Amino acid sequence: MNRLQYESSPYLRQHAHNPVDWYAWKPEAFERARRENKPILVSIGYSTCHWCHVMERESFENPDIAAFMNEHFVNIKVDREERPDVDAIYMEACQILTGSGGWPLNCFLTPEGKPFYAGTYFPPRPAYNRPSWLQLLQHMANAWETKRETVYEQAERLVKYLERNDNLFVEPLPSELTTQPLPAQSALENMYYAMREHFDRAEGGFGGAPKFPSSMALHFLLYYYRLSGNAEALEHALFSLDKMIGGGIYDQLGGGFARYATDRTWLVPHFEKMLYDNALLVSVLADACRLLQEAGDARAQQRRKRYEAVIEETLEFVRREMTHPEGAFFAALDADSEGVEGKFYVWKKSEIETLLGSDAEAFCALYGVSEEGNWEGVNILWRAVDLEEYAQLHDLEVEALRQQARHWRQRLLKYRSQRIRPALDDKVLLSWNALMASAYAQASTALERAEYREAAVRNVDFLLQHLVDANGRLLHSWKDGKAQHAAVLEDYAFLIAALLDVWHITFEQRYLEHAQRLTEAVYTYFYDEQTDLFFYTAADQTDVILRKKDLYDNATPSGNSTMMHNLQRLSLLLDRNDWREHVSRVLEKMRPTLERYPLSFERWVLAFLFQVRPRPEVAVVGPGALQAAQELQRYFTWNAVVAAAEHPNPNSPLLRGKASEGRTLLYYICQNYACQRPVRTLQEALTLL
Repeated sequence: MNRLQYESSPYLRQHAHNPVDWYAWKPEAFERARRENKPILVSIGYSTCHWCHVMERESFENPDIAAFMNEHFVNIKVDREERPDVDAIYMEACQILTGSGGWPLNCFLTPEGKPFYAGTYFPPRPAYNRPSWLQLLQHMANAWETKRETVYEQAERLVKYLERNDNLFVEPLPSELTTQPLPAQSALENMYYAMREHFDRAEGGFGGAPKFPSSMALHFLLYYYRLSGNAEALEHALFSLDKMIGGGIYDQLGGGFARYATDRTWLVPHFEKMLYDNALLVSVLADACRLLQEAGDARAQQRRKRYEAVIEETLEFVRREMTHPEGAFFAALDADSEGVEGKFYVWKKSEIETLLGSDAEAFCALYGVSEEGNWEGVNILWRAVDLEEYAQLHDLEVEALRQQARHWRQRLLKYRSQRIRPALDDKVLLSWNALMASAYAQASTALERAEYREAAVRNVDFLLQHLVDANGRLLHSWKDGKAQHAAVLEDYAFLIAALLDVWHITFEQRYLEHAQRLTEAVYTYFYDEQTDLFFYTAADQTDVILRKKDLYDNATPSGNSTMMHNLQRLSLLLDRNDWREHVSRVLEKMRPTLERYPLSFERWVLAFLFQVRPRPEVAVVGPGALQAAQELQRYFTWNAVVAAAEHPNPNSPLLRGKASEGRTLLYYICQNYACQRPVRTLQEALTLL
């Protein structure tokens, strides 16, 4: 066994039995490379990555290939989820060199850690217009021995590119220097119409295969509709949610979403389930439920009930399969079981007929099951027929059929649970946990579920207790009672957001105080005065070659865009004009980029929308204020910043001087601390909002 046997990461431990002499990302690997004057091979992946498993079986378990790697390189294995800072640097190098990226990511470095070549998966024999892995290794080893000066020149050029790329999106193009910027409302319309160009009007979502949920873009469309009244924006958001919920990307038996669909129609998922996708989708579904609550038509209410059911099923999946006994959330479930992608989730028609007997025909019609299968000879369950439509066609009572279908799904789920399960990556990541804590908090208000509120509170309390070091600094990951790795910007940003979401369902002052303290720490350790943005790594972190800035909203939001949302909320809760002005400066710099590429900056464009239409401020005071404030947030309130208390609170800018008259519950609706006349009923408050 190699050194990885001593690591806690499930991904690293998967490689502990390889004949490759793997190191983790630790100083001794770089010390050996410098001492022996050898290049470094860093291979980056994660535990639920299908092609990472394939390359391990084909190459890293091959003794001859491993022997060559051990002789010519110092080999480092990195779990990208444990070290997103390392992954970010070398993934960008790969994209610069090859025009694309992915995992496994294999990068060749100088002993100082500077990249000179990178690629993704390489087969054991030449194929797919790629050399074999051994051929590439031989070429890299030969280049190091015979063309070292060229290697170092390439590495220096790459590092300069990496440094320069950070400022591309905040430096105006020459044409913009002489052009008067558009009014903010017009710029927001440009963002919407640039996003609209990529609508898939047939299948929902954006673009073609592979199809990712793009939940942050859907969130933007909900708010853009509310601001502009553009019905097309709303319908595309809801249509996209409907198509995902009906497709194979959604687990029709167990709840929860897979990472993405490999096809345009959402039928064939890449079967791994990630914590962050489910968190982000629950959050957008919760806001969709709030918005639809206002609509009176039957179709809207039918959709709302469907979304509520999917939230319940997804959070039940998280509780059942991805929750630590102490309230933390695990990272991911593998796509593979028994070495086969998707085997745990797919069905033969004969299995269903055996389990359901005479009911199998109806189930197979509802969920698209056929003898020949819809994927590689087996069936991925999807909602082939609308349940209401099927009931009408067969003269059945809708509610009775709905209950029967639930019973069928439970029987199949019980049977499925006896299969060999996909591997669970049971490490706890601070950033992803915070996203799920926010999702639980938002679902608790949208669905009025006390257990969701308790799950959010429990999780945030776990993070504050177990992922903070002796100096009050955050740590990125936790497993088996041990927290490690310095937190990066997204850890701070997502936790601040979660603390604010938990504040809005509890109104416990300690959560707001934690959010304030962590925000001040972000300015201390991550702020770049030159660009007004935040670095991805802290100023005192020394084990990466450069400090990058995290700007793109990819599978998860960027730390910078999330900090813009946090500062918008905190500037109101704490009356911090300096933070308010900071957001304005950054969004103005980012505006041209957001107009051109909204689908690469999905959470940024929502922050821009909240500049155009600022979040309202709501103060609820008097008897029953906490419960009344929570009831208010069941509705679509523009992500209003809410404060509530039984009595006036001189320490809260939003509550200061707002007394209840004669012990009467009052709602104050304000904008920039200018308040309208207080009202006494929820309906009056909603009308003002």
